[in-house]
Amino acid sequence: MTLTIFWQPDPLAFSLFGLDIRWYSLFWCLALVSGYLIMARLYRQQGLEKEKFEPLFIYIFVGVLAGARLGHCLFYEPTYYLSHFIEMFLPIKQDLLGQWHLVGYEGLASHGGVIGMIVAIILYSRKYKINIIRVLDNMGIVAALPAAFIRLGNLFNSEIVGNPTDLPWGFIFAHNGEDFPRHPSQLYEALCYLAIFAIIFTIHRKKSEKIGSGFYFGLCLTLIFTTRIMIEFLKESQVAFENSMLLNMGQLLSLPLVAIGIYCMAGGKYCKKLSEKQN
Repeated sequence: MTLTIFWQPDPLAFSLFGLDIRWYSLFWCLALVSGYLIMARLYRQQGLEKEKFEPLFIYIFVGVLAGARLGHCLFYEPTYYLSHFIEMFLPIKQDLLGQWHLVGYEGLASHGGVIGMIVAIILYSRKYKINIIRVLDNMGIVAALPAAFIRLGNLFNSEIVGNPTDLPWGFIFAHNGEDFPRHPSQLYEALCYLAIFAIIFTIHRKKSEKIGSGFYFGLCLTLIFTTRIMIEFLKESQVAFENSMLLNMGQLLSLPLVAIGIYCMAGGKYCKKLSEKQN
């Protein structure tokens, strides 16, 4: 147990002009900036118009945020949020005295974020007349790196923790009032996503002709959500109803995304039809 890590970072990174900046917010910014820069590079390499790139960032940002928020509310806490409808959409919360407080969005689900991203890309592709499969493939090349940064933000927030462990690299999440080690599942996921990004980016550099076939989008979904299914076995349940489930909500939501990924990698008929359409 000598290597057990006593994890008690200050969630506040620094203050700037009276504004408190949290580590979670910083990692989200890193996720957005890294995704923006790599996607911009892909657009340049593929000769896509610069004017069509800038709107993509806005579409994806709004789609991911809205999807992640709605995903958490509807997948994990539907009973509460369907009776507190305002809190589903606005970053506020009502206390027991009936007073409202600005608390930020407490709960974002990655599966909802993926659904929101796909919807945003569909809308973007239709408006700007860009082949949707090409855009999805580019996102598949990029996505694992921002996902890694977001999981590091979860680590600094001491949330989405793993099960108790006696392994020497366990983390004691002191902010949660605990004095025993757990699997640092957030770190496991972050490292896996970094590896997935490196794998996909390397393959794309050697086989760039596959962009627009659905292969990279499918590969990204397959690797990320297969990883998610495996690591979920090491995680603490996020909500009480998961305790009685053979597979938790994260795993159940991952299964169809893995199936879609395999379908796209195999060159499914629908992907081929979309990829053959002219920009």
